[in-house]
Amino acid sequence: MTAIRNPHPETQDGQVSFARVLAKALLLFFLLNLLYALLQPQPALGRISLYNRLFPGRVRLPYGDVPERAYNLSLFNLEAMLASHEISAAPKSPAEYRVLLIGDSSTWGFLLPPEETLSAQINRLGLSLPDGRRVRAYNLGYPVMSLTKDLLLLSYGMHYDPDLVVWLHTLESLPRDKQLFPPLLQQNPQPVRELIQRYNLPLEAEAGALAKPTFWQRTLIGDRRNLADLFRLQAYGVLWSATGIDQDIPASYTPVMSDLEADDSFHGLQPPHLQPSDLAIEVIAAGVQMAQGVPVLLVNEPMFISQGKNSQIRYNFYYPRWAYDDYRSLMRSASQQNGWRYLDLWDLAPPQEFTNSAVHLNPTGSRRLAERLAPEIIEIAEQGK
Repeated sequence: MTAIRNPHPETQDGQVSFARVLAKALLLFFLLNLLYALLQPQPALGRISLYNRLFPGRVRLPYGDVPERAYNLSLFNLEAMLASHEISAAPKSPAEYRVLLIGDSSTWGFLLPPEETLSAQINRLGLSLPDGRRVRAYNLGYPVMSLTKDLLLLSYGMHYDPDLVVWLHTLESLPRDKQLFPPLLQQNPQPVRELIQRYNLPLEAEAGALAKPTFWQRTLIGDRRNLADLFRLQAYGVLWSATGIDQDIPASYTPVMSDLEADDSFHGLQPPHLQPSDLAIEVIAAGVQMAQGVPVLLVNEPMFISQGKNSQIRYNFYYPRWAYDDYRSLMRSASQQNGWRYLDLWDLAPPQEFTNSAVHLNPTGSRRLAERLAPEIIEIAEQGK
């Protein structure tokens, strides 16, 4: 009996070859994902940046909800955020007195162009010391109020050899339920947990909010959104360098609320008094300890003081009067007991110098704050000689 032969042996061979190539490709893809999950290279990838090389460094950390108009975006890779910032351009010069500003969206400069932010206003003053060093302020503020978020960014900022840290804050950054609220913290669980453990912060109850990525989420496929954000940040560097735009500032906005609700509660707390245990003051202590001898100037930032409906109950949308008054008293006491440098500028700016929020200053208010901070910076620098 004669065997039936395949009339197209080359087709069968081609199918076998294709199947082998496909199998090898799938195996390689699996191994790449496994290797990525094991190595977790996001921090190292974040340090690879075109900023401060091909593009100028950004004057504030990347943040934005409308990337196509802001030429900016929010991402969670802290190394990439710092690598895109002007502070990473070069080591500190001997002729520079370096000031780090940390804080919330008011420090970052919400509704302000880069040249009107607090750091830019300080730099525009042209401050210099008797020894010839020029004062240079760097904006490491970042939106969303939380002292622990500030502490995390300070832990990265300390690698850049500051001479002074100016930590601007307000009461809304101190409640315990706000400490791990920012997405930037939730998506960086490892460095946050390290801070909690290193400084013995009583935040274990809140630590459940921190992300717990699965193995799949740690793979190349699972992490594709974060990788895409790294590439997008580099791509937006072209438009940032060409325009200097890093925020979508609308032509009009809803002004800060002046008429208020007749509500005297604050984060579920009721009068008559706040207790020290209601506030995460120990995070400030951790920041001062982290600075390791670098002076830290704590600043209670200016806020809008309403003169409208129910203003006898509340200063503004955020604060009933009793809670804010107690907060100021508690901060004064804690600063005196711990020897902290503390500057209370709560009523520095008049109502017309705020924009859409009780803590967002307009350019005039930003300049007023810079001019008020200038002599404090010089005095601290002189004391540190």
